[in-house]
Amino acid sequence: MHPAKQQLADWIDKHFDEEVNFLQHVLHIPTDTPPGDNARHAKTVAAMVHAFGWHAEQYDVPAERVHDYGMQSITNLIIRRPYGDGGPTIALNAHGDVVPPGEGWTKPPYGGVIEDGYIYGRAAAVSKGDFATYIFAVRALEALHAPLKGGVELHFTYDEEFGGLLGPGYLLEQKLTRPDLVIAAGFSYNIVTAHNACLQFEITVHGKSGHGAMPETGVDALQAATRILNAIYGDLPRLQTIRSQVPGITHPTMLVGRIDGGTNTNVVPGKVVLKMDRRMIPEEDPVAVEAQVRQLITEAVAGQSGITLEIKRILLSHALRPLPGAAPLIAALQSNGEAVFGEPISASGTPLYADARLYGEHGIPAVLYGAGPRSVPESNAKKADERLSLDDLRRATQVVAMSLYDLLS
Repeated sequence: MHPAKQQLADWIDKHFDEEVNFLQHVLHIPTDTPPGDNARHAKTVAAMVHAFGWHAEQYDVPAERVHDYGMQSITNLIIRRPYGDGGPTIALNAHGDVVPPGEGWTKPPYGGVIEDGYIYGRAAAVSKGDFATYIFAVRALEALHAPLKGGVELHFTYDEEFGGLLGPGYLLEQKLTRPDLVIAAGFSYNIVTAHNACLQFEITVHGKSGHGAMPETGVDALQAATRILNAIYGDLPRLQTIRSQVPGITHPTMLVGRIDGGTNTNVVPGKVVLKMDRRMIPEEDPVAVEAQVRQLITEAVAGQSGITLEIKRILLSHALRPLPGAAPLIAALQSNGEAVFGEPISASGTPLYADARLYGEHGIPAVLYGAGPRSVPESNAKKADERLSLDDLRRATQVVAMSLYDLLS
């Protein structure tokens, strides 16, 4: 191993207990989204990095925009670490908002409990773990006191679960940043170079309530909603025939994730609300897909007397597609990943979607890489007892530090 990279690895080993302690503090503050009251977490992180001699710029998204978005508070952070002239600016982005813990935990979801070589907590793997990965990778790099060209920016944002538009999207829209390359939070050993797009709808089916003893006096919205459900799930075999050419991504998917409706057991349901999710492979056209899904839903209840529909788009997340400028970034991560992990590190797509696409939409090459296991299910990400192997945290920090050294030295 190159002497400078050995020094990076040694620094991270020496300071690893401090890194784990930092992650525990990052995990302790709840950031459930919804409701999405996340400014406190950002301000705490800003204070924590101040102890390292760093300044975190705090960008409060206007309250009206946040409330219209369905959240309560968003403060995004940029920590700029400029070095010498002539090199690229590399942004490292992780999100601090999380899905609510849900049930079934055997450890406190915000406890940061360490047991048998794992740290447990909501977002330990996705993606508060990479707050620690990225911060300590940059600290290790700067501890070398080596001549560097370019700079690093740490972007800590707080609305990925709602689509990222007021996280990285806000920072880019306001022209607060324009990096040359981006590493966004990862969740497994491999490097993610592409991901699916996502379209989500809220479908409201209106009928008319009626007494259960005289159902003919009402118009059953649930019966109509059942037609929509059958149409959506009946389309799945067709979607499975649409194949992606991106390794790691197979075909589009579609599901209804939530159903609300009715007023009581003995009342004809007058209103039913469905929330659906349609994942699009990178090769699909989101405009065409949205038109097709709307038509599918509308035709399912066409001719149903007394039934009206509202179809509201609640999310359109575009795909992350590989950009040519990402090649040096991928090469550095693969080379250093193989050196640290002792095995080849693949670069492929994922059916998930993430904030990285927002940088890609601005023409900025982005990949996903950070602390995680071999596959997402191993970490229980977004499920009970989410966890991260401390050894994986250590090694990911070393890989990122070494890759930054390669790109900036």
